Amino acid sequence: MSDPFPTNGLDDTVHQRHRLGILTIAAETETVEVSYLREALELTPGNLSRHLAVLEEADLIELERGYHGRRPKTWVRITAQGRHALEAELDALRELLRRRA
Repeated sequence: MSDPFPTNGLDDTVHQRHRLGILTIAAETETVEVSYLREALELTPGNLSRHLAVLEEADLIELERGYHGRRPKTWVRITAQGRHALEAELDALRELLRRRA
């Protein structure tokens, strides 16, 4: 039997473009502030909140709530499982590109 087609390795939770953006940005740093994600990905607060909830429910990110001075803030941290899922997604995308070469 031949190898499965690379798109079979794409995870619908990770592959959605905004969630992929969240994971990619979160993987670049220890934590990222939610307001930065909202601006960088051009999302409404409600839309970002829903994407964060999906990723948190899948244990791909952790949310940390606190204060910066008197202002409430929320930070996102990618989990080890989230890093693994992101790398698997990128591997599948690399394989698709390799097949096109």
